[in-house]
Amino acid sequence: MTAPDLADHPNLYPTPLTYEGRRLEGKVIVVFGASSGIGAAAVERFAREGATVVAAARRADRIEALVRTVIDDAGGVASASVCDVRDEADIERTIATAVERYGRIDGAFNNAGIPGSARPLHRQRAVDFDEVMAVNLRGVALCLKHEIAALLDLGRGGSIVNTSTVGSFGGNPALPDYGAAKAAVNHLTRSAAVGYGEHGIRVNAIAPGATSSEMLDPWIATPENRAAWAEAPIPFIALGDDMARVALFLLSDEARWITGQVLPVDGGSRAR
Repeated sequence: MTAPDLADHPNLYPTPLTYEGRRLEGKVIVVFGASSGIGAAAVERFAREGATVVAAARRADRIEALVRTVIDDAGGVASASVCDVRDEADIERTIATAVERYGRIDGAFNNAGIPGSARPLHRQRAVDFDEVMAVNLRGVALCLKHEIAALLDLGRGGSIVNTSTVGSFGGNPALPDYGAAKAAVNHLTRSAAVGYGEHGIRVNAIAPGATSSEMLDPWIATPENRAAWAEAPIPFIALGDDMARVALFLLSDEARWITGQVLPVDGGSRAR
């Protein structure tokens, strides 16, 4: 995984972690939204920790290149599935193909998302609002639907992690559509956890703070903006791998008694 350029502001990015266990050994994990940022980092991290990974995203060239990297550089097992989470048939096919190819799935990381329109409520366009909801909320709901159905059929239990945001916990006048969609994801997470816990299916979410990614990087293009975004008690902008490691923990058996939680991963920004 390539670290951001540290030359101009070394205190705002952490050194990539090197620790690797085998906490997902033998598990089959599907990652939606795998073509960049946290999703791409998760594919690499999960594979390095022993999982067989299905990388699902719209951009075929990106996920195919990522899978080659996982196989060639990390010695992992991975496959690509071209999938638009706005299309239920794509999601259903991705899950069904994973089960057919590998005999089962053990978990999923629902990370597909797009940024909000960055317009205040009185300037929101219905078409933009609908698009954010289609990807960030409806897409997660459809992923959960087919993942849970597959896990129930397999009868082995499993773990699902959704990607929320720290912006879902309070008002965000700059990104009301994005925050609203992610707040609803929090509710879906808790509802699924309560509904399927008796079947051994755990459902949690991570709520990232400032994380270097294709979505955030345009907002932190200058040193001044990066410094402003890195004002948490732990003053740096996280790497995608930092988020992937937390999702990995929730997917692993180490978190076997954790469900229905939306875990802030924000450098302590909400503690202020």
